[in-house]
Amino acid sequence: MNNRVLAVFSHPDDAELMCAGTLSLLKKAGWEIHMATMTPGDKGSAEHTREEISSIRKKEAEKSATLLGAAYTCLEFRDLYVFYNQESIDRTTELIRKVQPAIVFTASPTDYMIDHELTSLIVQTACFAAGIKNMEAAGTPYDTVPYLYYTDALEGKNKLGDPVTPGFYVDISGEIAMKEKMLACHESQRSWLLKHHKMDEYILAMKRFAEQQGRAVGKAYAEGFRQHLGHGYPQDNILTGILGDTMITG
Repeated sequence: MNNRVLAVFSHPDDAELMCAGTLSLLKKAGWEIHMATMTPGDKGSAEHTREEISSIRKKEAEKSATLLGAAYTCLEFRDLYVFYNQESIDRTTELIRKVQPAIVFTASPTDYMIDHELTSLIVQTACFAAGIKNMEAAGTPYDTVPYLYYTDALEGKNKLGDPVTPGFYVDISGEIAMKEKMLACHESQRSWLLKHHKMDEYILAMKRFAEQQGRAVGKAYAEGFRQHLGHGYPQDNILTGILGDTMITG
């Protein structure tokens, strides 16, 4: 089994918000980290053109990934146009075949934004499809179905406001400084969120949610996850052996 982790999310900064602390722990445990986004965040600006903000945000994502010694890939779809179709499944399958991860992280299947939900579904399919010889996707079929984990939904709730409860938590108290440093690389998003969401406190909001998750398990900061346990996917939890006492069942 390869000691590789792939985090695939919709937009630059999603991984930093939802699982950067856990990625940092895995890096310290000797795992190779890869980060990818479906889009370059091309609509995440009130002042730049789509081309300008795409370039800015990809550079910010690369800078953040570098902090973990990670590679960054953008699959070059567009914000709000992440569709579950052959093209998106093939490109994501090709990424998995190229990286050959043992572990994949992606967005919650239920979340506030459709890009996140469809990314989650696309990644689920691609993990399963990566080993199928007759897929139209390029690359050598990958003979392993990776362990697949879903992160918390943003603010821990779905689009109807109902809580999305993690299956387990990871204590990231020792990694919160790295999580903050990685998120701070996404400088363009502070001004965008202030204009569009009427929300400042970009990093403080992240820390408040990590504190909320931490309180659920008696820790300073935590990130929550659920494991995909459908037919054909690994049924044991590989993170138990890697993360040890930092992994806590809710």
